[in-house]
This record gives sequence, C-alpha cells and structure tokens, in this order.
Amino acid sequence: MFDPKAEAMSLDERAALQRHRLWGLVDRLLAADGVQGRRLKDAGVGGGSDVTLAGLPNLPFTTKQDLWDHYPFGMLAVPRDQVAAVHGSSGTRGRPTLVAYTKADLDLWAAMCARSLSCAGASPGSIVHNAYGYGLFTGGIGIHQGAVALGATVVPMSGGMTDRQVRMLADLRADVLTCTPAYALRLGEALADAGAEPTALKSGLFGAEPWTEELRAAIENVLPIKAMDIYGLSEVIGPGVATECLEQDGLHVNEDHFIVETVDPSTGEPVKDGTPGELVFTAPTKQALPLLRYRTGDIASLTRGECPCGRTLVRMSKVLGRADDMLVVRGVNVYPSEVERVLLGSGLVRPHYQLVVDRRSPATRLLVACEALSGNPRNELVHALHESLGLTAEVFVLPGGTVPRVEVGKAVRVVTWEDGAAPLPGLA
Repeated sequence: MFDPKAEAMSLDERAALQRHRLWGLVDRLLAADGVQGRRLKDAGVGGGSDVTLAGLPNLPFTTKQDLWDHYPFGMLAVPRDQVAAVHGSSGTRGRPTLVAYTKADLDLWAAMCARSLSCAGASPGSIVHNAYGYGLFTGGIGIHQGAVALGATVVPMSGGMTDRQVRMLADLRADVLTCTPAYALRLGEALADAGAEPTALKSGLFGAEPWTEELRAAIENVLPIKAMDIYGLSEVIGPGVATECLEQDGLHVNEDHFIVETVDPSTGEPVKDGTPGELVFTAPTKQALPLLRYRTGDIASLTRGECPCGRTLVRMSKVLGRADDMLVVRGVNVYPSEVERVLLGSGLVRPHYQLVVDRRSPATRLLVACEALSGNPRNELVHALHESLGLTAEVFVLPGGTVPRVEVGKAVRVVTWEDGAAPLPGLA
C-alpha cells in the first residue's frame, strides 16, 4: 500500500475523519457563498456542525449542469490566483466540463494515483508505460504524476503511434501498462504482429471507459498481465478515485478523500449496498472545486468489508454504464456493457465490436457489428443476446479489421445512424 494508515484505517476512525472533513467542506462552501453554499443555506444548514454523515443524503445534489451554468470559473471556492491548473472532459457530449486545481489539489491527485499504481503491484523502481492521452484529459497527467509520487519510472507515451509504443515496451521493459482497455487490446495485437514478447509486463491499470469481466479475459489473453480497473472523473479529481487491487474483486474507493453514495438514478433516493445505483461523490479535501454530493451518472454498486489485500476501504463494482447511455430498443432497456458481456462471453468473436442504433425509421433497430474468430456465428449471437438480455438485435459478422480499433482516446462503442451511408461497411 502507498498509504497503509489511510487505506487500512478502522471503520470508526475513518468515519470520524470523514465527519470532520465534511464539516470543514460545508463551512468553506458557506463562506464562498457560491451556488453550493446558497443551496446549503436554503436547506437550513448554518454551519458544518449542523451536518452528519447519516444526514448526508438530506443535503442538495450538485450536477454537471451546475458546472456548465457557471463555466468556466463560477464555482471556484478559492481566489482565482490560487488556481494552478485546469483539466476537464473532452466535450464528447457537445460541451467541455472544466475543473480547476490548486497546488494542494495536484498533490492530492498525485497521491491518489500513486495509491492506484500500488494497488496494481507497482512500487518504487517500477517502470510505468503510460499510454493514456495527455492534455486537458486527466488520464495521462494524473497517472504520470502518480508514478513520480510513487518513485517509479514513467514512460510518457500518450496515445497513438502504436508501432513506437511496441518498441518502447520491448526496449524499456515496463512492468506496468496504463491506458484505456480498448487500447490495451490494440497494443496486445500489435505486439503479437511484431513478434514482440513483453515478458517484463506484470499488470495493467485500464480505465476511462466501462469494461466487463469478459473484456478483462480478452486483455489477459493478449497480454501477459493481470488487468485492473481504475475509476475517476475530472469533476471529482481524475483517475485515482477508486482502483482494483490484485485480488480483482471490486475497486477500492479512497473514501478518506471521497465520500461515496449510491442513489436511484430516477428518484435520487439512497439504494442499499449491493444494489446498482448512480454513484454520488463528495470531495471534502478538494480546494479549488470541492463538490458536495456530485451526481456522476455512472451506475455501480458498493460492497463493504475488508479485502484480502488488507484494505478496509469500501469497494465499488465495475461501472455497469452511464444512466444517460442506456439504450431503449423496442421497450428493452440495456447498457452497452451488457451487450459486451454476452458477445465476448460467447467465445465466438474477437474483442472488437460496435453497436449501431438505427433511427432512420420510427421503429428503432439495434445493429451489432462484430468480427468472428471463425465461421459465421450470427444466429448463435442473436439467440444469446435474446436469451440473456431479452433483446432483439440484428447481428452483422464483418470481415476482420472492419470494426475500428482505438489509437487515441476512448473506444466509440455506440454510434447512431439517422441518415446517409452506413457508419460501417457491410450494414444494411
């Protein structure tokens, strides 16, 4: 562990720490008199001492819309001249979401990413091949500064230039790989094509997009590693909010800095541990942009109890999907990750696929584009999707290499076809 005192803290001690930090956060938000502070006042909160951990679900939510409405610096809780850096989303839904960091925030972020790397078995002296993108996106720089804080050697590859990535993996003999899960697959295939054997690799931290146990098996089949999930979002801090350890049994949430809840995405009411719900985070130690009860839109469940690794942190499941990414096809609700689970679990296709939502007529169709390992398993896949998900989908088995591979950024798993030519050749 990078910080055994924090990661293996007793539950009572951690609750006392969270309560103290929550009080401080509420006092700071009230003093800043921004949108979060005014909502607290409207809820009858006059100071931090009015708040308890048990009463946290009674406090107002914060949402991405708040960040958009007060773009770019309208939600700062510190003077503008204390902002050391700005990061944010890529704006894939049409609008970027910018988040400010103080120097202390950057130090905290580095420590959280160092914890994540330690979860994956990294230690001082490890070589971390970092193929997350650098820039406004938090992945690359977050893992980079975490590796430095840990005392590891970081190889700042960023995304793309796959041939060069293969060369650096072979020459520098990294033992830890960090990138998106989709790009891990691409690198595994490229290494095999080049005849390179990355024998020094032992583990990988793959995040920035939801992925399934079936995709984990596919990654571990093309790379000689244990594949772990890492979770974070720029609004909370970036990668390092939660990470799987080598036990691969849930992601440890660094709850001394991030208080997590799960709520019903429709009503906002709390759901029980073990039940999938929308993740809600409070970041009491963030300075520049400390969010209270931030609704992430990500769906997962929580499990409590000590892990065999010794950490006592609450664990979250892999993210099932986003509340706003749910597909509704002929009355059936399904997340793309559920389709992935069936496809890859069948053992009939390569770990590359794309879902095409055909909206060219009032009756929406779901087209599933994939590549077979052999033959044409179309009928078997149609049957498996219907049996497992109750979903009627049209499966298209395309020639190898037709489904796009990821070189930079996140995998595009779902596209919409509203008019014009098909988004992939071979669809009809």
